[in-house]
Amino acid sequence: MFVKHQPNTQIRKLSPEHAEIVRATLPAIGAHINEITPLFYQKMFSAHPELIADTFNRGNQRQGDQQKALASSIAAFATMLVDTDAPDPVAMLSRIGHKHASLGIVEDQYPIVHKHLFEAIVEVLGDAVTPEVAAAWDAVYWLMADVLIQYEKELYASDGVAVGDVFRTATIAAREDLSDKVTRYTLRGAELTAGLPGQYTSVGVRLDDGARQLRQYSLVAADAGEWQIAVERDGEVSSFLRDRLQVGDEIEVTLPAGELVLDEGDAPVVLISQGIGSTPMVGMLSAVSPERSVTVLHADESEQSYAQRSQTEQLVAGLPNATHEAFYRADGERLVVAGRIPEGAEVYLCGGTRFLQNVREQLENERPARVHFELFSPNDWLIG
Repeated sequence: MFVKHQPNTQIRKLSPEHAEIVRATLPAIGAHINEITPLFYQKMFSAHPELIADTFNRGNQRQGDQQKALASSIAAFATMLVDTDAPDPVAMLSRIGHKHASLGIVEDQYPIVHKHLFEAIVEVLGDAVTPEVAAAWDAVYWLMADVLIQYEKELYASDGVAVGDVFRTATIAAREDLSDKVTRYTLRGAELTAGLPGQYTSVGVRLDDGARQLRQYSLVAADAGEWQIAVERDGEVSSFLRDRLQVGDEIEVTLPAGELVLDEGDAPVVLISQGIGSTPMVGMLSAVSPERSVTVLHADESEQSYAQRSQTEQLVAGLPNATHEAFYRADGERLVVAGRIPEGAEVYLCGGTRFLQNVREQLENERPARVHFELFSPNDWLIG
């Protein structure tokens, strides 16, 4: 699922009256947003336990990642609506839209979120939420929801499927341990559509307690009928995959999604990753034109933990204008981009929060054309 355009954040605007109220109350909402969002999820999951069992990732909930992500997205969108100097959070909404489409989110679920979110706001802020304040923030929510609903419909349509109809059955055709932490799986299925280099799929497994838990994994390869994913042990889904599932077993997957895809132009390409973040980079290396200049920079704990080193080296060797450097923490060395970024390059980043923040700071002194990134977390827009 992919469209070249980003969400249209200019569908509608707040009325002057609502904008004035939101501008005045944004500091109070912002100051309490990290109290509001956990209460919201508590209320929603109490009323709809099927959501935490079958849609939301329980690990992210326990760590508080999803709560922080929601808080950040609402605050960023509201700020854009009332401050002409604030950045347009279009990239943030694009990433949210792709994640929603990968989970099969549909329009009917937005009123559920609305109900419990506003109950939480009223409970935390009390009498400060007058009918006028409630109406203004109601408008903010539905403006953001309308942007996402429209964009998600376009993503579903791009793959020719009905809204939310993204779940497919795949059979594990092969599995190979790339390191003591990472296993590569080959998945096959008649309904697996081709994805774009850099995209991901949501993998669903039914755990012993009956919950269907979902986790996104980048696609190493995504040809029609056959995909490859690399799984690092980290959480319930990955542990279940590595410990319990073997060749011949079936799993649930969703159609490819994600906006971190290889640009089709002829600009130099720079792929920068950390740990298992090498997975989408391998997908891009497999598809990049041999005429393009390619620079691959990867950071890892050690040479042994760099699970996709061999595959990366093989792909780089087949590209006449490609270079590859690895940086290992055990050597006391950190990844340095200075002097390694061709002017006008398309730069792609994938890794942990601190890693991406550090690299993005370094890139401020370089001259790339654009920087695309994805983080191992629901909070990937927090560094944008």
